[in-house]
Amino acid sequence: MKEVAQIGVAADEDGIRLDRWFKRHFPALTHGRLEKLLRTGQVRVDGARAKANARLEAGQTVRVPPLGEEAAKPAPKPERALSDKDAAFVRSLVIHKDKSLIVLNKPAGLAVQGGTKTERHLDGMLDALTFEAKERPRLVHRLDRDTSGVIVLARSAKSAAALGRAFQQKDARKIYWALVVGTPAPLQGTIDLALAKQGGPRAERVSPADIGDEDAQHAVTHYSVVTSVSTKFAWVAFMPLTGRTHQIRAHARAIGTPIVGDGKYGGITAHPGGEIPRQLHLHARSIDIAHPDGGRFFIEAELPPHMKKSWKLLGLEERDAEGAFDGLER
Repeated sequence: MKEVAQIGVAADEDGIRLDRWFKRHFPALTHGRLEKLLRTGQVRVDGARAKANARLEAGQTVRVPPLGEEAAKPAPKPERALSDKDAAFVRSLVIHKDKSLIVLNKPAGLAVQGGTKTERHLDGMLDALTFEAKERPRLVHRLDRDTSGVIVLARSAKSAAALGRAFQQKDARKIYWALVVGTPAPLQGTIDLALAKQGGPRAERVSPADIGDEDAQHAVTHYSVVTSVSTKFAWVAFMPLTGRTHQIRAHARAIGTPIVGDGKYGGITAHPGGEIPRQLHLHARSIDIAHPDGGRFFIEAELPPHMKKSWKLLGLEERDAEGAFDGLER
């Protein structure tokens, strides 16, 4: 790319950040170089200077200066080999679809994104969920591999930007159901406990942070006991107000009631034996979020088979969770 280009913002890019727009069109352009181009006014939006976090609007024009042959290379088309079986599988997870978003009920055991030794994951199957749209849907939040339940996908850049803002501004009310060992005391409350990753920033396990820990992340979770089963188990509803890695799992352990099946945080205590399955008993039950097209959007996801089995064994009734957080502020 040896000349200045004037590129229009497409309809499906309405609301996207300027830096993400460049990442989409010119993935080889480094963030550092983009920032320099912005500082020196070489990149402009409708003739005006702009910052990396500026939100674009459909119909605007982005001035792109000469980037050089390497930085101007378009994004390579990923080679994805999606089997008919996996395509049918991921489509079977859809519990809601409209023009702006798709909602899945993710099963326990399915990773959301790839990683070391993780070749089969949700992100690798999203081409099967394009339906009538021109592009594959985008992940806007995550769930742990072993956590089941609601996961929302955006069907366009505009929807992804709107949903991203909702999560960043804490305008998403997520409720999780869990079976824990023991019963929290008091029966309803808020866990305000900062967490830090153990073993460096790329580590997955977290623990309560020490005072003054520079790596600590603020973490707050509302909880409410729905039903206690003798002194051995309790069905607890959790409402995280922040979105830290393993937040609910670490907070449940911190108050002395690890989630059933969570050997990572609860050790042997989390595996009580008997007929209760050994799988993690944590389910993203519902989400209430601002819909990209206006208004509120609410949806619930059915319990996974292993939790249904435990609920039946313990005589738990799903309707008992209604109003679990009455009396607790968001």
